[in-house]
Amino acid sequence: MNKPTFNNAPSGSPAGWTIKLGESPIIGTAIHSGSDVGRACQPLLSISNSDRLREEDPFTEYFIADFPTQIIVHRSRFQVDLNRAREAAIYLLPDQSWGLNVWRELPAEEIINESLAFHDAFYAELKLVLSDVEKRYGRFVLVDVHSYNHRREGPEGVPTSYDVAPDINIGTFSMNRARWAPVVDAFMETLRGQRFNGEPIDVRENVSFQGKGEQTRFVHANFPKTGCAIAVEFKKIFMDEWSGDPDWAAIERLRAMLASTVPVLESALRAMQ
Repeated sequence: MNKPTFNNAPSGSPAGWTIKLGESPIIGTAIHSGSDVGRACQPLLSISNSDRLREEDPFTEYFIADFPTQIIVHRSRFQVDLNRAREAAIYLLPDQSWGLNVWRELPAEEIINESLAFHDAFYAELKLVLSDVEKRYGRFVLVDVHSYNHRREGPEGVPTSYDVAPDINIGTFSMNRARWAPVVDAFMETLRGQRFNGEPIDVRENVSFQGKGEQTRFVHANFPKTGCAIAVEFKKIFMDEWSGDPDWAAIERLRAMLASTVPVLESALRAMQ
């Protein structure tokens, strides 16, 4: 069977997504890694590039670079957030975007409609991709990779307390946790067996985030018996969240940790059959 090749860049926009298909039921996504903004939106933004970068998930595409199937979104969440429901996908008010004023002036209806069409098109394509993987393998795991800030008081400020800020937060809110326990537990135990800067990596479930994003919800709503979507939030221990500078050694280490889960997830899926 010839596998379809997916690659989309909407007409008139520099942003889109890239999908690479591999021979495995394990999928890695980085839907907040992008920073592209459509030409019509650029003059309407009041938020600075540095503030945008701080709330985007830069470098997360590298964490999934060893996954057999990869979905990477290039458009910034500040134009349209694919991990929010359609009606909340555009940050029109500061309370939707960490108190930040995103727009110099609100976008016109046609710009909003184009952004929402992007949201619609992405989820239509995601469903096609996942249906194809489901058809070939019966079940699949989607690892939904994000990152989060832990120095919100400023570059010299006190970081968020360790108690509520694990190195890796696993979100499982929308899944049937009992059904997918063998998969999720194996995933977390594999990560917990790793070390970062000489110490065991801190991996906890539903602490700083619970996995309430739209992508995991979409997977579990549309593939309730065959799709397991695990939300993974990396604390920004791999970069300076204020300057935006990456720590490439840390990125490579975290990438290797995540790559080590792929055969474990494949084995856990086979054991369920």
